[in-house]
Amino acid sequence: MKLRWGVGIVLGLALAGSPPVLLGRSKTKTENAKGDKVPPGTVFRTSERCVACHNGLTTSKGEDISIGFQWRASIMANSARDPYWQGSVRRESIDHPESKQAIQDECSICHMPAVRLADRDAGRHTEVFSRLPLQTFPKGDRAAADGVTCSVCHQIEKTGLGTDATFVGNVVIAKAVEKDLRPEYGPFDIDKGHRTVMHSSTATYVPMKGDHMRDAGLCGSCHTLYTAALGPHGEKVGTFPEQMPFLEWQHSDYKTRQTCQECHMPVVNEPVAVTALYGQPREGMHRHVFVGANFVMEGMLQDHRDELATEALPEEMDAAMKRTMEFLKTQAAKVTIGRIGRTADGVAVEVHVENLGGHKLPTAYPSRRAWLHVVVRDWSGHVIFESGALNPDGSIAGNDNDADPLRFEPHYREITSPQQVEIYEPILKDSQGRVTTGLLNAVGYLKDNRILPTGFDKGSANKDIAVVGEAAEDPAFTDKGSTVRYVVSTKNASGPFKIDAELWYQPIGYRWAHNLAPYRADEPQKMVQYYEAAMQKSAVVLAMAHATR
Repeated sequence: MKLRWGVGIVLGLALAGSPPVLLGRSKTKTENAKGDKVPPGTVFRTSERCVACHNGLTTSKGEDISIGFQWRASIMANSARDPYWQGSVRRESIDHPESKQAIQDECSICHMPAVRLADRDAGRHTEVFSRLPLQTFPKGDRAAADGVTCSVCHQIEKTGLGTDATFVGNVVIAKAVEKDLRPEYGPFDIDKGHRTVMHSSTATYVPMKGDHMRDAGLCGSCHTLYTAALGPHGEKVGTFPEQMPFLEWQHSDYKTRQTCQECHMPVVNEPVAVTALYGQPREGMHRHVFVGANFVMEGMLQDHRDELATEALPEEMDAAMKRTMEFLKTQAAKVTIGRIGRTADGVAVEVHVENLGGHKLPTAYPSRRAWLHVVVRDWSGHVIFESGALNPDGSIAGNDNDADPLRFEPHYREITSPQQVEIYEPILKDSQGRVTTGLLNAVGYLKDNRILPTGFDKGSANKDIAVVGEAAEDPAFTDKGSTVRYVVSTKNASGPFKIDAELWYQPIGYRWAHNLAPYRADEPQKMVQYYEAAMQKSAVVLAMAHATR
């Protein structure tokens, strides 16, 4: 770490007095990092121009809070390297060949935004597949590989944030205010000296205070995603609310309690410098870790770093995975065992699950699922009932959807058989009412019983974030949590009976990964290969409870 810190300081000082050029070779003011000609209003710089001065940051206790090092191990930085995204874009393009270019344009706006936003404002299409695999890029050609890079988020204007005008990544990018001077927003006031240094080192940016950088609507722009459902000839047959965490948050108590940034970019609880170059301590700096829930993708970026062109160092990816696991195990959910009663031939147990987050659990991309694993043992430890066991291949025992892609488990109020399992998940439907994992085939949901955040009134929720299926009428499924009753026949077993209840979670469910297998293209095949190599690491326990009766 000391060596990297030193390089960052030296580079930052060198850039402070350098002419306005990009690293590697001189560029005009209307070139982006790939060398593409773009209008003055859509100039992006890649992360190496930023991290030089925004690394080498520590707290008084020695914690490394370097913005660049933490960011580059995040899912945000690796959005274009994401093999599941790459495989899914290829799948959709094979399913809908007549819409291939439109698919690349829309799917790149949040995963390759520096490229797509420049192309959008220049009236060009964006090529995703010509840039894959990313490790074949020539040095210096970084705009696509840099994912959600610094100069994208920090150039977003406040115009329209939090409204449908900016959803699906349709943000307004800052324009030049004078010649080549373009604002890059941050949450703090900036002195004249640092403005001069940043403009000199980046060749174009002048830092400005923008309170909207702390606005949840900034995150909501990409994290409110509608997709167009396509017919057999590319015609639009509907609109599908694919990812709605921002709207779910707005419909919860968290709207007035905690923003996206406060949860996913934890604040540093002391004054710290935000730049290693003459930085003054400031209150309220947020760590750029973007902690979330996709530990499977983090593991793939680590295990296949050469193929995926992962730039974060192994120890940085390890730290990111540890943060994710700690976050999931401490801040995601709570499980309690409630009433336990005797029945004519056994016991009845109530298991209650609470969502501790500010949107549905799980949320965002619909490959995610959580489920209850409940085990009842007799006095000797022998299992007499088990529902929701995780199989070695990543499937869930008893789950109809893992066994048959056209079926799925309903929402249960009461479970009486080991073949029944309570899974909190979205199940998509196509225009014929069939189960699908094809996003551009999806017109709505057959089931959505993802666990609600506090304050989420399912009766008044709009159709885009509605509870769908049996959970909609379940009085034990509310913003206070979900209660499921397990009725277990103990037969001739003797008590006391030991009851274990766990809430498991998978970022990529078995069916969502394996439905890529029939697509004979490089990206889907690699994703299935990566998934099968990591099946033992595909799920994690979010919360658990134990009781004896």
